[in-house]
Amino acid sequence: MKNILIIGATSAIAVACAKKWSNTDVTFYLVARNAERLKQVSEDLRVRGSSKVHTYNLDMNDFDKHLSMLDDCNSTLSCIDLVLVAHGTLPNQNECQADVNLAVKEFSTNALSVIAILTLLANKLESQGKGTIAIISSVAGDRGRQTNYLYGAAKAAVSTFSEGLRVRLFKSGVHVITIKPGFVDTPMTKDLNLPALLTSSPSRIAECIDKGILKKSDVIYTPYFWSVIMLIIRFIPGFIFKRLSL
Repeated sequence: MKNILIIGATSAIAVACAKKWSNTDVTFYLVARNAERLKQVSEDLRVRGSSKVHTYNLDMNDFDKHLSMLDDCNSTLSCIDLVLVAHGTLPNQNECQADVNLAVKEFSTNALSVIAILTLLANKLESQGKGTIAIISSVAGDRGRQTNYLYGAAKAAVSTFSEGLRVRLFKSGVHVITIKPGFVDTPMTKDLNLPALLTSSPSRIAECIDKGILKKSDVIYTPYFWSVIMLIIRFIPGFIFKRLSL
Protein backbone atom coordinates (compact mmCIF):
# COMPACT_ATOMS: atom_id res chain seq x y z
CA MET A 1 0.00 0.00 0.00
CA LYS A 2 1.17 3.52 -0.73
CA ASN A 3 0.43 6.54 1.39
CA ILE A 4 0.62 9.67 -0.73
CA LEU A 5 0.59 13.25 0.50
CA ILE A 6 -0.08 15.87 -2.17
CA ILE A 7 0.32 19.55 -1.30
CA GLY A 8 -1.31 21.84 -3.82
CA ALA A 9 -3.60 18.95 -4.71
CA THR A 10 -5.96 21.00 -6.88
CA SER A 11 -3.28 22.16 -9.34
CA ALA A 12 -3.63 20.66 -12.81
CA ILE A 13 -0.38 18.69 -12.62
CA ALA A 14 -1.16 17.39 -9.13
CA VAL A 15 -4.62 16.26 -10.21
CA ALA A 16 -3.15 14.45 -13.22
CA CYS A 17 -0.63 12.71 -10.97
CA ALA A 18 -3.31 11.71 -8.46
CA LYS A 19 -5.43 10.21 -11.24
CA LYS A 20 -2.45 8.19 -12.47
CA TRP A 21 -1.67 6.88 -8.99
CA SER A 22 -5.28 6.23 -8.06
CA ASN A 23 -6.14 2.64 -7.17
CA THR A 24 -7.60 0.65 -4.30
CA ASP A 25 -4.21 0.19 -2.61
CA VAL A 26 -3.42 3.91 -2.31
CA THR A 27 -4.36 6.20 0.55
CA PHE A 28 -4.33 9.89 -0.36
CA TYR A 29 -3.93 12.90 1.91
CA LEU A 30 -4.73 15.97 -0.17
CA VAL A 31 -3.94 19.54 0.86
CA ALA A 32 -5.15 22.69 -0.92
CA ARG A 33 -6.56 26.12 -0.17
CA ASN A 34 -9.67 25.89 -2.35
CA ALA A 35 -12.04 23.74 -0.27
CA GLU A 36 -14.68 23.32 -2.97
CA ARG A 37 -12.19 22.27 -5.63
CA LEU A 38 -10.46 19.99 -3.13
CA LYS A 39 -13.76 18.22 -2.49
CA GLN A 40 -14.28 17.75 -6.23
CA VAL A 41 -10.84 16.23 -6.68
CA SER A 42 -11.31 13.86 -3.74
CA GLU A 43 -14.69 12.71 -5.01
CA ASP A 44 -13.25 12.08 -8.48
CA LEU A 45 -10.49 9.91 -6.99
CA ARG A 46 -13.07 7.90 -5.04
CA VAL A 47 -15.00 7.28 -8.26
CA ARG A 48 -11.73 6.04 -9.79
CA GLY A 49 -11.39 3.45 -7.03
CA SER A 50 -9.45 5.21 -4.30
CA SER A 51 -11.76 4.86 -1.31
CA LYS A 52 -9.22 6.21 1.17
CA VAL A 53 -8.97 9.92 0.39
CA HIS A 54 -8.43 12.43 3.18
CA THR A 55 -8.39 16.21 2.71
CA TYR A 56 -7.06 19.23 4.54
CA ASN A 57 -7.92 22.81 3.64
CA LEU A 58 -4.87 25.09 4.00
CA ASP A 59 -3.31 28.13 2.38
CA MET A 60 0.41 27.32 2.39
CA ASN A 61 1.25 30.96 3.10
CA ASP A 62 -0.20 30.36 6.57
CA PHE A 63 3.13 29.05 7.88
CA ASP A 64 1.92 28.69 11.46
CA LYS A 65 -0.51 25.96 10.39
CA HIS A 66 1.99 23.80 8.51
CA LEU A 67 2.87 21.75 11.57
CA SER A 68 -0.78 21.19 12.50
CA MET A 69 -1.46 19.89 9.01
CA LEU A 70 1.50 17.52 9.17
CA ASP A 71 0.47 16.31 12.62
CA ASP A 72 -2.97 15.47 11.25
CA CYS A 73 -1.39 13.80 8.22
CA ASN A 74 0.90 11.74 10.46
CA SER A 75 -2.01 10.55 12.59
CA THR A 76 -3.95 9.66 9.44
CA LEU A 77 -1.23 7.97 7.39
CA SER A 78 1.34 7.00 10.07
CA CYS A 79 3.92 6.58 7.28
CA ILE A 80 4.34 8.77 4.19
CA ASP A 81 5.66 6.89 1.16
CA LEU A 82 5.45 9.73 -1.33
CA VAL A 83 5.05 13.49 -1.08
CA LEU A 84 4.29 15.68 -4.08
CA VAL A 85 4.78 19.38 -3.41
CA ALA A 86 2.89 21.08 -6.21
CA HIS A 87 1.42 24.34 -4.91
CA GLY A 88 2.19 27.71 -6.46
CA THR A 89 1.02 30.55 -8.65
CA LEU A 90 2.14 32.15 -11.89
CA PRO A 91 2.53 35.86 -11.07
CA ASN A 92 2.27 38.70 -13.56
CA GLN A 93 5.78 40.13 -13.82
CA ASN A 94 4.65 43.67 -14.69
CA GLU A 95 2.27 43.78 -11.75
CA CYS A 96 5.01 42.55 -9.41
CA GLN A 97 7.37 45.23 -10.68
CA ALA A 98 4.81 47.89 -9.82
CA ASP A 99 3.82 46.56 -6.39
CA VAL A 100 6.47 45.46 -3.91
CA ASN A 101 3.87 43.89 -1.60
CA LEU A 102 2.58 41.73 -4.44
CA ALA A 103 6.13 40.76 -5.38
CA VAL A 104 6.89 39.65 -1.83
CA LYS A 105 3.59 37.77 -1.57
CA GLU A 106 4.19 35.90 -4.83
CA PHE A 107 7.76 35.04 -3.83
CA SER A 108 6.46 33.75 -0.52
CA THR A 109 3.89 31.54 -2.25
CA ASN A 110 6.32 30.09 -4.78
CA ALA A 111 9.49 29.87 -2.68
CA LEU A 112 9.23 30.54 1.05
CA SER A 113 6.12 28.45 1.68
CA VAL A 114 7.69 25.59 -0.28
CA ILE A 115 10.93 25.80 1.70
CA ALA A 116 9.00 25.98 4.97
CA ILE A 117 6.95 22.85 4.35
CA LEU A 118 9.93 20.97 2.90
CA THR A 119 11.88 21.63 6.09
CA LEU A 120 9.17 19.93 8.14
CA LEU A 121 8.70 17.13 5.62
CA ALA A 122 12.42 16.44 5.49
CA ASN A 123 12.55 15.91 9.24
CA LYS A 124 9.54 13.60 9.11
CA LEU A 125 10.85 11.39 6.30
CA GLU A 126 14.37 11.42 7.70
CA SER A 127 13.02 9.95 10.93
CA GLN A 128 11.14 7.31 8.87
CA GLY A 129 14.30 6.36 7.03
CA LYS A 130 12.45 5.99 3.74
CA GLY A 131 10.14 7.74 1.27
CA THR A 132 10.24 10.08 -1.71
CA ILE A 133 9.77 13.83 -1.89
CA ALA A 134 8.85 15.09 -5.37
CA ILE A 135 9.06 18.86 -5.77
CA ILE A 136 7.68 20.78 -8.72
CA SER A 137 10.02 23.60 -9.68
CA SER A 138 10.24 25.01 -13.22
CA VAL A 139 12.58 25.57 -16.15
CA ALA A 140 12.03 29.26 -15.36
CA GLY A 141 14.44 28.87 -12.46
CA ASP A 142 17.39 28.03 -14.72
CA ARG A 143 17.94 31.60 -15.86
CA GLY A 144 16.43 34.99 -15.09
CA ARG A 145 14.34 36.23 -18.02
CA GLN A 146 12.80 39.67 -18.12
CA THR A 147 9.31 38.31 -18.69
CA ASN A 148 9.11 36.25 -15.47
CA TYR A 149 12.17 36.80 -13.30
CA LEU A 150 10.18 37.05 -10.04
CA TYR A 151 8.72 33.60 -10.68
CA GLY A 152 12.06 32.35 -11.97
CA ALA A 153 13.87 33.58 -8.86
CA ALA A 154 11.40 31.74 -6.64
CA LYS A 155 11.81 28.51 -8.60
CA ALA A 156 15.60 28.88 -8.58
CA ALA A 157 15.44 29.07 -4.79
CA VAL A 158 13.28 25.94 -4.68
CA SER A 159 15.62 24.04 -7.02
CA THR A 160 18.73 24.94 -5.02
CA PHE A 161 17.05 24.10 -1.71
CA SER A 162 15.89 20.78 -3.15
CA GLU A 163 19.38 19.92 -4.31
CA GLY A 164 20.81 20.45 -0.84
CA LEU A 165 17.94 18.48 0.67
CA ARG A 166 18.62 15.61 -1.73
CA VAL A 167 22.25 15.37 -0.60
CA ARG A 168 21.26 15.52 3.08
CA LEU A 169 18.45 12.95 2.91
CA PHE A 170 20.24 10.48 0.64
CA LYS A 171 22.13 9.21 3.68
CA SER A 172 18.80 8.47 5.39
CA GLY A 173 17.29 6.47 2.54
CA VAL A 174 14.97 9.29 1.43
CA HIS A 175 14.92 10.30 -2.22
CA VAL A 176 14.32 13.86 -3.39
CA ILE A 177 13.41 14.54 -7.02
CA THR A 178 13.20 18.01 -8.55
CA ILE A 179 10.72 18.36 -11.41
CA LYS A 180 11.18 21.12 -13.98
CA PRO A 181 8.23 21.37 -16.37
CA GLY A 182 8.30 23.61 -19.41
CA PHE A 183 5.13 25.10 -20.89
CA VAL A 184 2.03 23.30 -19.62
CA ASP A 185 -1.56 23.83 -20.72
CA THR A 186 -3.28 24.55 -17.40
CA PRO A 187 -5.82 27.06 -16.05
CA MET A 188 -2.82 29.00 -14.70
CA THR A 189 -1.46 29.54 -18.22
CA LYS A 190 -4.75 29.95 -20.09
CA ASP A 191 -4.16 33.65 -20.80
CA LEU A 192 -0.64 33.13 -22.16
CA ASN A 193 0.15 32.74 -25.83
CA LEU A 194 2.17 29.54 -25.52
CA PRO A 195 3.81 27.87 -28.54
CA ALA A 196 1.75 24.78 -29.33
CA LEU A 197 4.74 22.59 -30.25
CA LEU A 198 6.41 23.22 -26.90
CA THR A 199 3.29 23.02 -24.72
CA SER A 200 2.35 19.80 -22.94
CA SER A 201 -0.75 18.52 -21.19
CA PRO A 202 -0.81 17.89 -17.43
CA SER A 203 -1.29 14.17 -18.11
CA ARG A 204 1.93 14.04 -20.11
CA ILE A 205 3.77 15.80 -17.30
CA ALA A 206 2.30 13.30 -14.83
CA GLU A 207 3.65 10.43 -16.93
CA CYS A 208 7.14 11.96 -16.81
CA ILE A 209 6.89 12.54 -13.05
CA ASP A 210 5.81 8.96 -12.43
CA LYS A 211 8.69 7.56 -14.50
CA GLY A 212 11.17 9.89 -12.79
CA ILE A 213 10.05 8.75 -9.35
CA LEU A 214 10.27 5.06 -10.30
CA LYS A 215 13.76 5.57 -11.76
CA LYS A 216 14.82 7.61 -8.71
CA SER A 217 15.97 10.45 -10.94
CA ASP A 218 17.45 13.46 -9.19
CA VAL A 219 16.22 16.12 -11.62
CA ILE A 220 13.86 15.75 -14.55
CA TYR A 221 13.00 18.24 -17.26
CA THR A 222 9.56 17.48 -18.58
CA PRO A 223 9.04 16.78 -21.36
CA TYR A 224 12.66 15.68 -21.92
CA PHE A 225 13.37 18.16 -24.75
CA TRP A 226 13.34 21.01 -22.24
CA SER A 227 16.70 19.79 -20.96
CA VAL A 228 18.18 20.61 -24.36
CA ILE A 229 16.35 23.93 -24.65
CA MET A 230 17.49 25.07 -21.23
CA LEU A 231 21.06 23.88 -21.83
CA ILE A 232 21.21 26.21 -24.82
CA ILE A 233 19.62 29.09 -22.90
CA ARG A 234 21.98 28.68 -19.96
CA PHE A 235 25.02 28.94 -22.23
CA ILE A 236 23.97 32.08 -24.10
CA PRO A 237 26.57 34.70 -23.11
CA GLY A 238 25.24 37.44 -20.84
CA PHE A 239 26.05 40.26 -23.23
CA ILE A 240 23.80 38.56 -25.81
CA PHE A 241 21.17 37.31 -23.39
CA LYS A 242 20.36 40.77 -22.04
CA ARG A 243 19.53 41.90 -25.59
CA LEU A 244 17.00 39.12 -26.18
CA SER A 245 13.26 39.57 -25.58
CA LEU A 246 12.81 36.39 -23.57
